[in-house]
Amino acid sequence: MENIETSEIQTLEHTCEDMLSHDIFPQEELDSDEPQLETYQHLQQMLLLIKCLEWWWQDRTDFFAAGNLTIFYSQNQDKSEDFRGPDFFVVLDTVRKPRSSWIVWNENGKFPNVIIEILSKKTAKIDRGFKKELYQDTFHTPDYFWFDPVSLEFKGFTLVNNVYEPLQPNTQGLLWSQQLKLYLGVYQKQLRYFTPDGQLMPTPEESEKQQEQRAEREARRAEQEARRAEQEARRAEQEARRAEQEARRADQEAQRADQEARRADQEKQEKERLAAKLRELGIEPNTL
Repeated sequence: MENIETSEIQTLEHTCEDMLSHDIFPQEELDSDEPQLETYQHLQQMLLLIKCLEWWWQDRTDFFAAGNLTIFYSQNQDKSEDFRGPDFFVVLDTVRKPRSSWIVWNENGKFPNVIIEILSKKTAKIDRGFKKELYQDTFHTPDYFWFDPVSLEFKGFTLVNNVYEPLQPNTQGLLWSQQLKLYLGVYQKQLRYFTPDGQLMPTPEESEKQQEQRAEREARRAEQEARRAEQEARRAEQEARRAEQEARRADQEAQRADQEARRADQEKQEKERLAAKLRELGIEPNTL
């Protein structure tokens, strides 16, 4: 630095000031302004919702799912005016790519299609009141749910004529999300997705375990089939040997019968020769 002239230093300072005075960083790279999650349960629940949906839609590129991420929605396009960070939200018909925040005016005016808030003692009142009204009247988010990981309270709403109507659970106690084309429901004290036919959507880990178990079952089944085939082959071989032995016995019996027949024929011929000789001597064999 000692070799740099004063004028050069001033030029560098002015250049840095100019860069900072202009918003040279892409607006979509704005950092999220959300506070830390309330509890470990909140974190686990949020991550569960994200990873399951991303795994289920792994072949899709037309959505964005995030948790605890700031949504900037100022009509004046001022990021310091209006912003809110749902615990979990999904935007459909958008580009699937990483974002550090959701800036409505940079996303073709799109708001979330689905929002899920995870209740806590501090946020429950706001989530049931202020946020519900905000998502209804300003965001116009079609599907809104909230879930309490402690009390397991779970409710859902869908937008009908710009007003949230409560969703009615099916016989399994599941709530249908028309936006996601999936059910949501409580399973083992966690909020989970269910397929349209009511089957629990597995996590990636559960799916991998299920595949391993299926592979193990298939391997055991193949091994059992191989043992059965081997046993059948042995039985067939034993049957063939028995058949061969029976054939040999039958052949031996036939040979004995043939020998008996020849012996009987020889005896008959001997008797006839003897009778002929007796008649030559004038003796009638029948009189003897």
